[in-house]
Amino acid sequence: MNEPRTLASLLAELPAARLVRGDANVPVASIEHDSRRVQPGGVFVAIPGFTVDGHDFLPQVAANGAAAVVVQADHETQWRSIPHGPAVIAVEDTRPALASVAAWFYGHPGRELGVIGVTGTDGKTTTSHLLTSVLEAAGLKAGRLGTVDVHLPGETGGSVGNRMTTPEAGEVQRLLRKMADADCDWAIVESTSHGLALHRLDHVEYDVALFTNVTGDHLDFHKTFEAYREAKGMLFEALDSSAEKGILKAAVVNADDPSANFMISRTRARPLRYGMEAREGEADIVARNVVLRPDGTDFRLVTPQGMVDTSIRLPALFNVANALAAAGAALAAGVELHSIAMGLASAPGVPGRMERINAGQPFEVIVDYAHTGDAVRKVLSVLRDVTRGRLCIVVGAAGERDPGRRFGVARAAAEGADFAVFTNEDPRSEDPAEIVREIGRHAEGAGRQRGRDFLEVEDRGEAIAEALRRAKAGDIVVICGKGHEQSIVYGTEARPWDDRQVARQVLAELGYSL
Repeated sequence: MNEPRTLASLLAELPAARLVRGDANVPVASIEHDSRRVQPGGVFVAIPGFTVDGHDFLPQVAANGAAAVVVQADHETQWRSIPHGPAVIAVEDTRPALASVAAWFYGHPGRELGVIGVTGTDGKTTTSHLLTSVLEAAGLKAGRLGTVDVHLPGETGGSVGNRMTTPEAGEVQRLLRKMADADCDWAIVESTSHGLALHRLDHVEYDVALFTNVTGDHLDFHKTFEAYREAKGMLFEALDSSAEKGILKAAVVNADDPSANFMISRTRARPLRYGMEAREGEADIVARNVVLRPDGTDFRLVTPQGMVDTSIRLPALFNVANALAAAGAALAAGVELHSIAMGLASAPGVPGRMERINAGQPFEVIVDYAHTGDAVRKVLSVLRDVTRGRLCIVVGAAGERDPGRRFGVARAAAEGADFAVFTNEDPRSEDPAEIVREIGRHAEGAGRQRGRDFLEVEDRGEAIAEALRRAKAGDIVVICGKGHEQSIVYGTEARPWDDRQVARQVLAELGYSL
């Protein structure tokens, strides 16, 4: 971080860039991709986004006193017309350029600590939380950048406010710098397919790549399963180009998933396989003697370093798989087996993941993030085993996302729950009522009857209230789809929302309180 931050040193890291106007000796005070945040002396990187184009705001950025703008060469009409003032740097693609600029500005923090990337359709957050506990049990300092929160040693952390698992490259590098400055030994980075494909995770400098699974989700963005899988494979490709830090690069994969070998083929790194269903010899890390409980799971962890009995405070076999994933990444990081067992056993629950809401009511209320058919099916399967009464679900599907999710959650609810309330999730620009009706039609197609087996309640708060009012002693009501999230999106407006808070409020109105 001692190198003078001038445009000249920035240009040295962007070999294909051209300084088409301005002084290369101009000092740089900040970097931004959001024009509203640009201050005097800052560098603005103009990103052609999905709804707005950063090049349209170049005059505003110039008026705010930007030292320089990084633009795409093919947007010449826009950047040639901005007033004199900021220097202009032209590149072919500003998305990877933003990652390069951010890594440069923050002093390449990924080179100063070990980095574990976690990718997969399901299980990223739970695995990341378990892994944090394991690393800390080994006496290591770990930071975490993920869906639920940003974790820094000695701090309570705070959620990433833009509702993306992976924020933009500038924020990624800023947070990695905070972790490096906090003397973290490791950074755990939830690495989404979006983040990888959009270059938000370039220059993170991965040492361990971890793959949980891949299902047919996010096809609204990637269009095909193959493109989705290729995006996740970029994490493994990054292992071969990341900085050397004296850490043996490792590829940890779920041997139970058909795409495991695909991920391994993308890298020269040492493979390490874990699995719940793999046959003898197909996985390096497995669980034996699994005992499922309503509030957790006991099992024997079998690894190349030996075996040890441990437990997690999470129910369900899929959470045992998440524990195996965390154990695999920890082994790759050099953690000893007894610390892995201790860290798994001491790991707290994950906010919004099978989180119990207890106000003294005689039935169970659980909030979970499950928002795909596969994830909802897994949650209902787990809860079915511990339900004494009826199993009820509140669930919806987001607008402007793969419409196949509506079919998936409807069929999962129809097959796995005794009663369902279909409702709003994040409708965005779509008609909320039509989304809910579409889910209902799919449930009817599965043989369920409206009014008897399910209701359609567009308002999410009223849907939660309806489910809780119907609950009787011994029932379980699971509220799916938003988990830890703190907002619900209508149009482009993110309105404050928390399923857990709403559930507690409804329970209080029903007369329950501890």
